[in-house]
Amino acid sequence: MTSFWSIWVIVLTVACLALIFGLLLWNLKNYTGVEEGESCGHEFDGIEELNNPLPKWWTIMFFACFVWSVFYLAAYPGLGNWAGLFKWTSSNQGVTSMAESKQAVIEAHENGERVQLDQEYRAADERFGPIFKQYASQDIETLVKDEKALEIGQRLFAQNCAQCHGSDGRGGLGFPNLTDNDWLYGGTPDKIKETLLNGRVAAMPGWKDALGEQGIKEMTAYVLSLSGRTVNQKDADAGKAKFAMCAACHGMDGKGSVAHNLPFGAPNLTDNIWLYGGSQRAVEETLNHGRQGVMPAWKDILGEDKVHLLTAYVYSLSNAQ
Repeated sequence: MTSFWSIWVIVLTVACLALIFGLLLWNLKNYTGVEEGESCGHEFDGIEELNNPLPKWWTIMFFACFVWSVFYLAAYPGLGNWAGLFKWTSSNQGVTSMAESKQAVIEAHENGERVQLDQEYRAADERFGPIFKQYASQDIETLVKDEKALEIGQRLFAQNCAQCHGSDGRGGLGFPNLTDNDWLYGGTPDKIKETLLNGRVAAMPGWKDALGEQGIKEMTAYVLSLSGRTVNQKDADAGKAKFAMCAACHGMDGKGSVAHNLPFGAPNLTDNIWLYGGSQRAVEETLNHGRQGVMPAWKDILGEDKVHLLTAYVYSLSNAQ
């Protein structure tokens, strides 16, 4: 908030408080010229209006509310740019990355600031940390058979992964299905945990400039033919001659990185599982512009113990017991 608007809010708030306090004081005195308890000379449907003051409990309640409002505005942020005497805030504001968030937590602690969200995180870690630590000491195969562990893993998944992969883990366009056995980087417990800890960054380049329009058409035909699709054979043969440029990642047989133990995460082109769609148009778009999907790293966000439990749940989706 700029200084102008901060001053505007402070002046307006203080003026309203002063007006309210003045009204409270004004109502403590009798300005009617009629003695208390006497008639004001008005009668409505047999009901006579008397000059009675406010009940004491009501007056006390008004003053108590006024005192509380002054205390609250002084103690907590909200009055313009005023930070409050207690140095309390709901969360660290303005952070845009995990590094900034961690630095903000350190600075808040050093400055004696009370950040509610940080306190809740610390309390949660103290309470649940030992539980996650205990699960982290067990191997994935053991956790997959533990219903309680999978229940906790499912909650972690719903909170952090379902936005992309869906609540059932079946994914969507551009987001892998975690319930089948098709894995770009491997579906073993170790590989899944590696993916969750460090994330993945796709690096499928666009070939539009290198192949040209006709080359893209021919390569598309060949790629579709690998999965048994009916295509223009002449185009497919021409595309096959150019496929060497793709073999470094997909292999000469097009079976992808996992089949050839390569680290690139290149998909298998010989099945009918397509991350971005398997239509001719979708494959042409992929070849023209490439794909740069990003799987975020969860090591710094969740911590290794929670990632270990989450790994067990993800592994269980495609390895039902």
